[in-house]
Amino acid sequence: MMPACYLADLGLINALGHDKASVAQALFAGDLGLAPCDWVPGKPTYTAPVTAPLLTVPERLALYRSRNAQLALTAIAQIQSSIDQVKKRYPSARIAVVAGTSTSGIAEGEDAVAHWQGEGERPEHYHYRAQEIGNLAELIADYCQLQGVAYTLSTACSSSGHALASAQRLLATDMADAVIAGGADSLCRLTVNGFAALDSVSEGPCTPFGEGRTGINIGEAAAFFMVTREPIGGRIQLLGAGASSDAHHISAPDPAGSGAEAAIKTALEQAQLAPADINYINLHGTGTPLNDAMESAVVSRLFPHGPKVSSSKGQLGHTLGAAGATEAGLMWLALLNDSGKLPPHCYHGHYDPALPNLNLVQVGDCVSAEKRRCYLSNSFAFGGNNAAIILGVQNES
Repeated sequence: MMPACYLADLGLINALGHDKASVAQALFAGDLGLAPCDWVPGKPTYTAPVTAPLLTVPERLALYRSRNAQLALTAIAQIQSSIDQVKKRYPSARIAVVAGTSTSGIAEGEDAVAHWQGEGERPEHYHYRAQEIGNLAELIADYCQLQGVAYTLSTACSSSGHALASAQRLLATDMADAVIAGGADSLCRLTVNGFAALDSVSEGPCTPFGEGRTGINIGEAAAFFMVTREPIGGRIQLLGAGASSDAHHISAPDPAGSGAEAAIKTALEQAQLAPADINYINLHGTGTPLNDAMESAVVSRLFPHGPKVSSSKGQLGHTLGAAGATEAGLMWLALLNDSGKLPPHCYHGHYDPALPNLNLVQVGDCVSAEKRRCYLSNSFAFGGNNAAIILGVQNES
């Protein structure tokens, strides 16, 4: 069994809100953060943009300047007091950073290419380093003046789920005393059109597990946790984490769901929980025909007791490299909710009858506050790269 691992604090920004309080209010109310987008030539779609103001990257870190960096620093600023508290307890060389991303500064690269095509030279202040996929953890460590282990993971949609598991391992192996872990991803035309080329983008708001579903809506977000061995400021624990790889197809999941099932079972084993101990599952639930068919089969097979389930993609889109940490953040908010309220499943209301039946959360549904609450989050990425995270809290009666 892994030593205790606490998610002591959370910084969060996405299409539903600019911080924990605003995201929680919109989340539990069933609000949608989706907006029409005209980036795909000849085809309408929706995305889930962040509309709140973002922090400016300071001048000393100008080489990192990108929207992705701004999203990350805006979330990091929300846990600054926890970072300061941890820095008083531990040397800066014992505080690590693990970040997940997939887009990095691609949007700034797109703008630079357009400028070069029009003007014959790159923009004066553009530097390719802003687009490097591995720069996010380095940026955060430099911004927070930390000298511990710092690295970035990029495994598509499971990136920041793996970042949380990596934080757990760094603590367990005594390579760090505290870890800032999470992820950020920003919207850009390349990503939206890339998914459109795969016929995976929905023309309207996405409908996870819905009849007639056609694909995803891409969103942007950042979510970062302060991860510690002690409950510094909180009592939410990372109980278990699992990872696997299907190696089935570059973009389609293994229809049998063997890799997804293996990741979930590993997380349960690490947490020393039985499937029946899980009260709620935050589904990967992208709204693509193949993912939803695979995931519903795995969940119904592993969890015959029918726990409450929902996908958050219908509210805040698919935030790619930020999805694992963002959805862990939604579970974190739900676990701290004294009424036991759960994130709802938002879609057009017509469940696909060809799929195994799932117990979808309606707005206002709760898990009894008297129960020990253990929640699972699934993240399944391109290449069959899977992550499963279990969070829990022992409710005080």
